[in-house]
Amino acid sequence: MTQPIGGLPPVAQPQLYLDGVSRSFDGFKAINNLSLVIEHGELRAVIGPNGAGKTTMMDIITGKTRPDTGQVLWEQTVDLTRLDEAATARLGIGRKFQKPTVFESHTVQDNLTLALKADRSPWATLFRRGSAPERSRIDELLALTRLGDHRFRLAGALSHGQKQWLEIGMLLAQEPRLLLVDEPAAGMTDAETMLTADLLKSIAGERSVIVVEHDMEFVRALGCKVTVLHQGAVLAEGRLDAVSAMPDVIEVYLGR
Repeated sequence: MTQPIGGLPPVAQPQLYLDGVSRSFDGFKAINNLSLVIEHGELRAVIGPNGAGKTTMMDIITGKTRPDTGQVLWEQTVDLTRLDEAATARLGIGRKFQKPTVFESHTVQDNLTLALKADRSPWATLFRRGSAPERSRIDELLALTRLGDHRFRLAGALSHGQKQWLEIGMLLAQEPRLLLVDEPAAGMTDAETMLTADLLKSIAGERSVIVVEHDMEFVRALGCKVTVLHQGAVLAEGRLDAVSAMPDVIEVYLGR
């Protein structure tokens, strides 16, 4: 927080700050003067039609893609445009892609154990036995992701939704401070979709979560602030009911 001035209370600084960000590919502006602010512990949904710039935005935040212009600041002090993916991950920015990536020939518990934030040198990995705090953290993650009954199942035997939850658990094992989640509800049953919304709501608060999604019922279940992207810029922001009633949003996204 900033220091109080003239007796005023301190003002919290945003965790993530994008200002005037643009990125072109072969003349096509994937991101066009994009500005976005994410507060500490916030849950934010980002929606928009195909080609709106959602994936490129996440690529820029995580250091996969450099913007042509604009600022991308982490905690107001770190310039993310100068960092690569490994460096942003070390800062505490985790990303989950649409297709789950788990070690299918390992158990659910082993997947979480391998993902724990710990010494990953060959010697430490070979002889690690798991401390009491690590075992406790695994239990917490299993409970959080509703996979406690599947602890010893091979990850490859899980349903699609369960694999998504496991990968979210694996990311949480790295203790991220910001989690980017790309279309987590894709391919899920209705029941899994609602459980995933509950999971993400429970994750936010201790950390920030940005969810890119197309499923409007899933976004509604998140009950959070929504940012609508169109042609690489913010078209609207607010609660889902409010933004989905805006004529511009209806025209470019909802198709009515």
